This record gives sequence, structure tokens and C-alpha cells, in this order.
Amino acid sequence: MSKLLAVLISIACAGGAAAQGVTANQILIGQSAPLTGANAELGKDIRNGALAYFKKVNDAGGVHGRKLELVSLDDANVVQRSGENTQKLVEEQKVFALFGYASATLSRPALPFVAKHNVPFLSPFTGADPMRVFDKNVYNMRASYADELEKIVEHFAPLGMKRFSIVYYDDVVGRENLAAVDRALKKRNYATVSVAAFKDRAKPDIEAGVKEVAKGQPDVVILTTLYKASSDFVKVARSSGLSAQMISNSFPGASPLAKELGDAGVGVVVATVVPPFAKASLPIVAEYRAAMDKQFGDRVYSFTSLESYIAAKAAVEAMRRAGPKLTREGFMRMLDGMADYDVGGYSIGFSPANHNGSSFVELMVIGKGQQFKH
Repeated sequence: MSKLLAVLISIACAGGAAAQGVTANQILIGQSAPLTGANAELGKDIRNGALAYFKKVNDAGGVHGRKLELVSLDDANVVQRSGENTQKLVEEQKVFALFGYASATLSRPALPFVAKHNVPFLSPFTGADPMRVFDKNVYNMRASYADELEKIVEHFAPLGMKRFSIVYYDDVVGRENLAAVDRALKKRNYATVSVAAFKDRAKPDIEAGVKEVAKGQPDVVILTTLYKASSDFVKVARSSGLSAQMISNSFPGASPLAKELGDAGVGVVVATVVPPFAKASLPIVAEYRAAMDKQFGDRVYSFTSLESYIAAKAAVEAMRRAGPKLTREGFMRMLDGMADYDVGGYSIGFSPANHNGSSFVELMVIGKGQQFKH
């Protein structure tokens, strides 16, 4: 082979790598998230957890000498903007992978671009069934909402609480949540006693929803809505005299929900898909807290940013295993081979036929001062 031909091949290979968001000194990761608007706290938590881990890696020299850069575009929790952001990230900025979209409804517009350009889509922050159907490019690093809802029913049913209601959005994801609750109840010969189905995510009719739920005289009300809607529901329900146990799945984010509830949150139960961020005895939690303090310096922790930190760590491990010649295909092969990756007291596992990395669920109670306890 002539030297000229070798140089041309080298340039071509470098160009191909750059087109995948990888250069000699950088790996570009793209994210669309609600950084403004009603769900901004959740979006910022997702972004910040990843930033904290990426800084830790970059400070140590990066991944095979390449620094990680997260490009976060604001979608303000608007589905159309999420799709537009994805097109920009994939086709204009040519990111290596997508990471940490804040819900199933925001994630779904990304899927056509993911398929067309063979882009890895990492850790969409959702447990919704439509995002957990096997897709060779999508890697979920947390439990499903069905896992959470089963855990909720499993916990409360033996305590003599047999009357369950659910609050959900009347869309594809919300109806899947309703179906998951129905399945869990049917296993125990129970049935949902009442529901509140909100057709408008932006302006849910909370008072009407509370009235509909109250008709069933529930022992337990399961909330699967955004943190503002869930908080408003709890407050209106309490003021109207509804004494049922309130419990939320992880969708709104435990920390944003507790903050929004304030003093009204005491006693509300929240499902989480990572260990408590206060459990510093766990290696991954201690590592996360130190990285967050170094990045932001304000000791503000949350379940969501911990989840994002863990997801970022698993992604970087696959990049390391893929070696210096990083490609999307090689990266996804390494993820597929991570059958049991322990990030430090919490494990994630994938296979070529299963891209749902965890089924871990824990129930936490909001206490005074927005503290969480088992």
C-alpha cells in the first residue's frame, strides 16, 4: 500500500469517526431535556448527574484520552421540541449517542432518528412499557413502571389495603400504567375502585380528578403524573377530606415531588429505582455525592441525579471496554456484553436480547423537612 493511499484511508476513517461524534480528543453526547417550564427540575437533575460523572472522568484524563462533552438542549417538556432537538443533535451536531431524555413522551420522537442513523439511545428516564419493547439501539438502565406498580401493590395489599385508585394521563403511557396496576391487582383478586384520567398534561383538572377518585373510597391512591400535578392532587385531596394513603411512582422524580409538596408531603410514599442518596455507606452513593459536591458545591442531591450518575457511569464503562477505536457499533456490542456490571453496590445488566438493565425498586416515605426514610 502506498503512503498516499494509507493517508487517504486514515483521513476517511477519521472522518467516519467524527461523523459519529468521536474525534481524537472528544466524545459528544446529546440530550434533549426540560430545562425550563413545568418539569425543569427533573430535567436539570438528569443533566447534572451526568455532568458530575463526566467531570470526574475528564479530570482523570477522559476515556482513552478523549474528554466527554454533554450537549443539552432545552425542550421545555414539549414533545415537538424534543423531536426538533433530536434532529439537530443527530443530523447537525452529529453526536455519538443520545442520553437522558426525561420521559417516554419526550423520548418517542427520537426513535426514528435513532433507527435511521444507528445512534445509541441511553437511559431514557422512563419506565413506560412502550420504551421497554426491545430496540437494538435503546438501553434502559432502570426498572419499569410495571415493576414499580407491582411493588406498590405487593407492599400494601398484605396490610389490609384492598381498595386501590390510580391517577394517570389519558395517553399511551398513562393507559399502560393503568393496565399495569390492573394486572397487579388482578393477581390478588382485587380491582381498581376508581380512576382520575387527565386528558391535558399541561392543565389537568385536579378538583374533578379528586372527586372521581373519592367516589371509590380508596385505601391507596397511586399517582403516575408529573410532580406539579401529583402535588396539587395530594393537597386538594387532603383539603377535601380524602384520607387514603398517597403513593407515587418514580415518574415525577422523588425529590422534585417532595419539594413541590412541602409540608403536605409528610407521609406520602414514593417509588424509587435507585438506592437512597442519603445512604453514603454504599460505594456508588459516596462516589456520587463527592462528584456532585466537586461539580456544583452545594450538596444538593436527588434520586434523579443519582440515577443519571449511575447511567453515565455504565455508559462510560462500555466506552472503555470498546477500546481506543470507538464506534457506535463497538460501543453497543460492549453494552450487550455487560451482563452484570456492579457500579458500586448497584448492578446493571444487558444482553443482546434484553436492553432493560435493572428491576430495582424501593419504596420511600417523605418525612419532615423533605427527608426520605424507608
